[in-house]
Amino acid sequence: MSTVVHTGELLRHPVYTRVLHWSVAIFFILSLLSGFAIYSPWLFHGLTAILGGGPMTRLLHPWFSLGFVISFALQILNWIEPMTWTADDRRWLRRLKAYVSNEETLEPEYVDFFNAGQKLYFWAIVVSALVFFVSGIPMWFPRTFGRTVVAISYVLHDLAALVMLIGFIIHVYEGTAAQPGTFTSMTRGTVEKRWAWTHHPAWYRRVTGRDPRADYE
Repeated sequence: MSTVVHTGELLRHPVYTRVLHWSVAIFFILSLLSGFAIYSPWLFHGLTAILGGGPMTRLLHPWFSLGFVISFALQILNWIEPMTWTADDRRWLRRLKAYVSNEETLEPEYVDFFNAGQKLYFWAIVVSALVFFVSGIPMWFPRTFGRTVVAISYVLHDLAALVMLIGFIIHVYEGTAAQPGTFTSMTRGTVEKRWAWTHHPAWYRRVTGRDPRADYE
């Protein structure tokens, strides 16, 4: 993963990664909203109207979901290497409480492009997306599958969607209010060097050749 150094900034996510990220986000939101409209037409009747009515909503939902699955599959391929679990990630988990409570300003020096928390979130979404996709097939083609399979698929589909929704909310919070400066990595693609050495010291050292602790001090 190549990184270009700008004045005072580092390129964290190239254009391709950002396009994939926002494609995943847009298709997920469309899938979520259309799913809400199908799940409870009475409660979300406004969404149903925006999407063109009940039949159109039911028609669009699987295609929105397919767009989400395809774009996320490409993101998995794009991030498979930096998301691979390492021994350092197990070390990081032992300080999870300190991370969540923001007790420490700096991440440990071994934290690279992603920390263990980000990796856990990523793989949880991978599993949920797989369940979401597989369970959605019998729902899309109910006549091909028996009633039992379709009924089980509805339950699994809803559970997977719920996990992804909770993860999405946490992801938005962590990428904005919890860690200022993170959001620009997915808009302009860059982060400030201070952000890099604070949150991902090993990555900072790898792409700049400088000691993040010395730069921080």
